[in-house]
Amino acid sequence: MLRKLAGELEEMLPGDDPALERVFPPAYPDDPLANEEYEHLVRDDLVAQRVEAVRTFRRTLDAQRISEDELVAWMSSINDIRLVLGTKLEVTEETNFRDLDEDAPDAYHHAIYHYLGWLEEQIVEALAATLEHPGPGRGKKRER
Repeated sequence: MLRKLAGELEEMLPGDDPALERVFPPAYPDDPLANEEYEHLVRDDLVAQRVEAVRTFRRTLDAQRISEDELVAWMSSINDIRLVLGTKLEVTEETNFRDLDEDAPDAYHHAIYHYLGWLEEQIVEALAATLEHPGPGRGKKRER
C-alpha cells in the first residue's frame, strides 16, 4: 500500500492536480499575481525536493535500518500523501473520525489516512528522540 501510494504521489507531483492544493498551498492567497510569481520562482525546486523524498521513501521501504535523513524523507512523503488523501476525502479540522461509518464507500481510504497519521506520529517521536535534551546538561543526547 505504501509503495503504491508513494508511486501515485511521485507521478502526481509535477502536475497540477487539484488534490495537490494542500501540498503546495498559495504563499500569497490574497494576491494572485504575487502568488503566480512566487510559484514561477520556487515551484520546480519544491517539486524536485518532494520527488526526491518520495524516491528515497520508496527505495528504503524494505530496509531494516534507515538513516535520520531517510527518516525525514519518510516523514515528508507520508505527510504529502496524507495531504493529498485528506484533500480527496475533504478532511477538515472538524472531521470526527469516530463518527465515520465502517460501511461507507470511502471507509477504506479513511482508515489509510488514519494509519498514515499514526505512522507519521511514530516518525516524529523517533526523530524527537535524537534531539538534544533541553535544559541542564545541554549538549548530551537523550538516552534511548
